[in-house]
Amino acid sequence: MAKKIVKTNSESIDLQNEAEFFKGEIELLTETSWEVCNKIGGIYAVLSTKARQLKEQFGDRLIFIGPDVWTDGIESPYFKEKKTILKSASSKLELPWGITIRTGRWDIPGQPQVILVNPGETEKHINDVYGQMWERFGVDSLHAYGDYSEGCSFAVATAIVIKALAEHLKIKEDKVVAHFNEWTTGMGLLFLRQTMPAAASLFTTHATSIGRSICGNGKALYEYFSGYNGEVMASELNMEAKHSLERTAAHQADCFTTVSEVTARECAQLLDIRPQVVTPNGFEPDFVPKTAKYNRLRKEGRQRLLTIAKERTGRDYADSTFIIGTSGRSEYRNKGLDLFLDSIVNIEEKLPADAEAIAFIMVPSWPGDPTFARINQLENEGKLQKVKVIFLPNYLNGNDGEVNIAYYDLLPALDMTIFASYYEPWGYTPMESCAFGVPTITTDKAGFGQWVFDNFRNGLENCGVYVVPRNDSDYMQACASISEKVSEYYSATPLERNTARNAAFLTAEKADWKYFIKDYDQAFSIALENAKRRNNG
Repeated sequence: MAKKIVKTNSESIDLQNEAEFFKGEIELLTETSWEVCNKIGGIYAVLSTKARQLKEQFGDRLIFIGPDVWTDGIESPYFKEKKTILKSASSKLELPWGITIRTGRWDIPGQPQVILVNPGETEKHINDVYGQMWERFGVDSLHAYGDYSEGCSFAVATAIVIKALAEHLKIKEDKVVAHFNEWTTGMGLLFLRQTMPAAASLFTTHATSIGRSICGNGKALYEYFSGYNGEVMASELNMEAKHSLERTAAHQADCFTTVSEVTARECAQLLDIRPQVVTPNGFEPDFVPKTAKYNRLRKEGRQRLLTIAKERTGRDYADSTFIIGTSGRSEYRNKGLDLFLDSIVNIEEKLPADAEAIAFIMVPSWPGDPTFARINQLENEGKLQKVKVIFLPNYLNGNDGEVNIAYYDLLPALDMTIFASYYEPWGYTPMESCAFGVPTITTDKAGFGQWVFDNFRNGLENCGVYVVPRNDSDYMQACASISEKVSEYYSATPLERNTARNAAFLTAEKADWKYFIKDYDQAFSIALENAKRRNNG
C-alpha cells in the first residue's frame, strides 16, 4: 500500500529543516530533460509543475537544462531569455565543440532559471565518447540508430555545460547535484561521472524503453512479466543501445528513481535494479483557473467543441450534449485508444434512444495512425450513431488551426474523460482531468490509477476516479466495466454529477506537489550520501 498523503505540522517542520540542510550541502542543483521549455509529453508536465516547489526550496541554486531546438523565427513560448543570469554564463563560459548556451527563465509558476543547450558539433565527437563509455561502463552503442546519437550529443553537451558552469560560479564539485531524466540524457550522467566524479547524480526513468517496446509491439507484458529478461528482449526488439544506456545509467546513478510503484516493479524486472525512491508525480494548483475563469472556459470550450462536431457531422448539438474526452501520446494500444473505441461502441448500445453524446480523441497524430482506420471502420459499420467520435489530431497549443484553444483551457468543457491505458507509468492525463474537476476513468496499470486505488475508495462518487483492472486476458471485461460506468454517469442527476466533479477536485488537491516533493528530498539525500561514499571509498 502507498503511504497516505495527509501531512502533519511536524512533517512540514521536517521539510523546512530539510531545506536548511540542503543549503549547506547543495550549492547547484541541475535537472536535465529533453522537455525543458519543450512541450512534448508527460515529462514536461512533471518538470513544469514541480518547479515552484523546488524553487521555493533551492531558490536560484536550481537550474533546469533543456535543448536549444528553437530558431529566431520559431521561439519557445515558455522561455524568456535573460543574458545576465548566472553571472552572464551565456557569454563567459568557454565551451568546446561549438557548444553554445542561452540563459533565461522558464515561464511557469516559480520562474526557475533555465539553460538551453545547443550541442554544436558534439555529434562529430560522439563516436569517441561511445568508445569511452564502452571501456569504462560497458555501454553498448554499437547498434545505435535513429534518435540515439541526437539524444546522446545533447546529453554530453549538457554534462560539459554543468562542469563549466560550476567552475564559472566557483562551486566545488561535491556541492553539485545533477539530475537526469530518461535514457535520452543518460549519456550525460555517465560523461559527468567521468569528468566530474565528486558531483552527485540522480537518474529518473519515466518508462523503461524495453517495457514500452514490449507493449508497443503487441506482446503480453503482464501475464509473462516474471519471465522477461531485459537483455534478451533488447536484442529481440532491436533496442540494444537504448536499453544498455538506460540500464547502465540506472546502475551508475548515485540515486535511481521512478515515478510509480508500477514502474518500480518494471525496472526491477527489466533493468535488474529497483529504484531507491519512488517519486510520484504531483500537480501545481496554479495551473487550474479560479471559479469565474473556469466557468467561462467551460462555456467557451463547449461551444467550440459543439461547433466542431457540427462542422464534422453536419448536424446541430444541444448545449446539454454529453461530452467525453481522451488524450495523450499517439500509442494505439499502450494508451488504450483501442479499448476506448470499443468501449464507445458498448456505450452506444447502453444509452437511451434519444441520447446525444460526442467522444473527442485529442491525440496528436498523422494520417496513417491506426486510430483513423478504426474510427472509419466503426462508422462504415454504422456503429457510431448516438455517440459521435471526433478525432482532433493536432497538438492543442491554442493555435492549432481548428480548435484554437489550449488543452488545459479546453479540459473544463468535458463532462468526463476515459484513459484506458494498457501501459502508463504514471498518467498525467487522468490526474489533470481531476485537477480540472472532470471525473475520469483510468486503469490500475497507470501509476496514478494505482495511487488512487491505494489511497481512496474507488468510484466516481467517492474520489472522481474509477479505476478499472487491466491485464492481458481481460480486455472485454475492462471494456464492459468502462461502458457500464459511463452509461451510469450519463444517467446521473445534476447533483450526482456535481458530487463527482467536487470529488475529482479534492483528489487532485491530495496530489499537490507540496505533498510529494518530500520524495525528491529523500532522493537528494541518498544521492549525496552515495556520492560521498563512492568518492571516499
